[in-house]
Amino acid sequence: MKRKVTLLSLLLLFAGIVTKAQNTPVDYVNVLMGTMSTYELSSGNTYPAIARPWGMNFWTPQTGANGDGWQYTYTANKIRGFKQTHQPSPWMNDYGQFSIMPVTGTPDANQEKRASWFSHKAEVATPYYYSVYLADHDTKVEFSPTERSAIFKIHYPDYKDNYLVVDAMDHLSAIDADPATGMITGYSTKNSGGVPDNFKNYFVIKTETPFELVQAEEGSLIIGFPRGSEVTLQVSGSFISPEQALINLRELDNKSLDTVADEGRAIWNELLGRIQIKGKDIDDVRTFYSTLYRSLLFPRRFYEIDEAGKAVHYSPYNGKVLPGYMYTDTGFWDTFRSLFPLLNLLYPEESAKMQEGLANAYLESGFLPEWASPGHRDIMVGNNSASVVAEAYLMDIASKDAETLWQAVLKGANHVHPTVKATGRLGHQYYNRLGYVPNDVGINESAARTLEYAYDDWCIYQFGKKLGRPESEIAIYKERAKNYRHLFSKEYNLMRGKKSDGTWQSPFNPLKWGDVFTEGNSWHYTWSVFHDPEGLIQLMGGRETFVNMMDSIFNVPPLFDDSYYGSVIHEIREMQIMDMGNYAHGNQPIQHAIYLYNYAGTPWKAQYRIREVMNRLYAPTPDGYCGDEDNGQTSAWYVFSAMGFYPVCPGSLEYVIGSPLFDEVTVRLPNGNTLRLIANDNDAQSPFINSITVNGTPWSRNYFTYRQLMEGGEIVYQMAEAPNLERGTHPDDAPYSMSNEE
Repeated sequence: MKRKVTLLSLLLLFAGIVTKAQNTPVDYVNVLMGTMSTYELSSGNTYPAIARPWGMNFWTPQTGANGDGWQYTYTANKIRGFKQTHQPSPWMNDYGQFSIMPVTGTPDANQEKRASWFSHKAEVATPYYYSVYLADHDTKVEFSPTERSAIFKIHYPDYKDNYLVVDAMDHLSAIDADPATGMITGYSTKNSGGVPDNFKNYFVIKTETPFELVQAEEGSLIIGFPRGSEVTLQVSGSFISPEQALINLRELDNKSLDTVADEGRAIWNELLGRIQIKGKDIDDVRTFYSTLYRSLLFPRRFYEIDEAGKAVHYSPYNGKVLPGYMYTDTGFWDTFRSLFPLLNLLYPEESAKMQEGLANAYLESGFLPEWASPGHRDIMVGNNSASVVAEAYLMDIASKDAETLWQAVLKGANHVHPTVKATGRLGHQYYNRLGYVPNDVGINESAARTLEYAYDDWCIYQFGKKLGRPESEIAIYKERAKNYRHLFSKEYNLMRGKKSDGTWQSPFNPLKWGDVFTEGNSWHYTWSVFHDPEGLIQLMGGRETFVNMMDSIFNVPPLFDDSYYGSVIHEIREMQIMDMGNYAHGNQPIQHAIYLYNYAGTPWKAQYRIREVMNRLYAPTPDGYCGDEDNGQTSAWYVFSAMGFYPVCPGSLEYVIGSPLFDEVTVRLPNGNTLRLIANDNDAQSPFINSITVNGTPWSRNYFTYRQLMEGGEIVYQMAEAPNLERGTHPDDAPYSMSNEE
């Protein structure tokens, strides 16, 4: 009997321990989500970024060859090193990278010979800590990062000789080791563009374990440790100087690996925990926090803290060391849509620093960036820095640089960078004179540029109006915001390229990717009238036609014309295989389009499709995305949509209602208020909204306002299996459109 009581007591004690050890938001994050990707087919094109939120230096296990943008792929079976990385995507590749790799037996810096087999079964990957067993070296590696540094612990075997390879990946790089001080110092010049001539990532590696220098070659170095060593390495990097790298190393002062990991875990939990969710499907919870994690990585902090405790940065635009903030590694063509609106809504303290960084970028280069990595990069279209700047100011973020940023958006709207044609506005002379960028003047993707410039002009007008600029100065941008109308073909009810003489591009194939559009076709880009869906509805002849055209996106087979590219690019393939017609959620141009049903009085169609996309196209798995994740944009779409609303038109300060995924979402707002979003009778079979109340008052509109959300309180959705064909159908229920102001 006594034995039974003891066993029962142990079981109860164990149950109590399990009850107390509840998961926190970071425990649901899968940093490997999206890593099962290839050049031909993207399931995210991500890598496990072991980092602090917006950290300057990330770390990742490296399975790909040096210089390969696919630096970690889930299907790989060997690790070549552990890499300090600044890569925003495989397409942009990396800069300032170097790696360290423990080896045993015969020392060899060759990346093929030093590589070791590993298994995901012997891998622990979280945002704040990573460990793996290197089978060929019988060595375990653990590390945890701070913003600019990282601490490693390497557990070597006692029956083989132990070495460490440091690889700066470039013959122009340099590395030195001083066994007397336990220091390895060097710099990496390895990059993929967007840097001044004096660019270097200075790094330092410090250990208290005695070592000897074994081999030094151009760009690589090998040191040896005693057999059976447990080596702790403190590693840091700086874009400013070797001395600043040592200052950055102080982030690790007197801290163990466990301490650094615990601090990282706490920081991630604080930021992820601003949104608390309750739902029936654990995989939905995992997907939510995995996408929120991805939303808090870019743009990265490209500034450092000097000896006096001040923010300073190496300018990727002019090569000087200057005071103030700087951020990089984001492309506004992607991220203006939902990533920056998410940061502005929930993390405005970081957004404010990003706006100061944008002002500095303008002062140092003469232009706002459109794609920065780390400096201006010549890729993608649009002038969407105007959206990023305008929305932040309209939300009262970062007003101290407002005049500088105003001058910056005016400069960008009327000029193009002398050497980086994606910065500013390529074709602005034609656009300002004709109202569109023609397709016969040697400027590719002309229709996409026109549509995005028109929205950007609306943003500039809203920015100027809030600043109190005279109407005589800003009226031109309000007028140009209507320029999307020049490319609307009534014959097809689609957007179409136009020649400089005013005639249509011919022949016209709405399924042709590229050409006058960017990574999409006319079916995808026609809806890029973020600021005036009502105007588009009117051009199409009314709501019924508009809805039929929207329906056709999903009803048209996944046919395509790839002749512009000469082969099937991965974005095309990702559309083709998803069994959603011509809807291409894996790329940005159409990600907002489902929400446009709300403007045409059929919100239930948006609700159905949004829930379908969340359920089918996202999962907390290595193949968990349906295309490129793209620096937080595709993730932020999910974060917003799972909460039940989405910023179709950044700058309007409205969030268009979709279909909430979770039973309850609690948002800790940055002003101290709390917002509760409750979805009653919510399940996989009930994607439709029957009714909404806002703080107890019935709400028929198809949107929420920024002010509503920031006031906090309680929004209650009543979900249903069948659509409510009456709710949200009145014209007054539609979200903002510029045409409704006229």
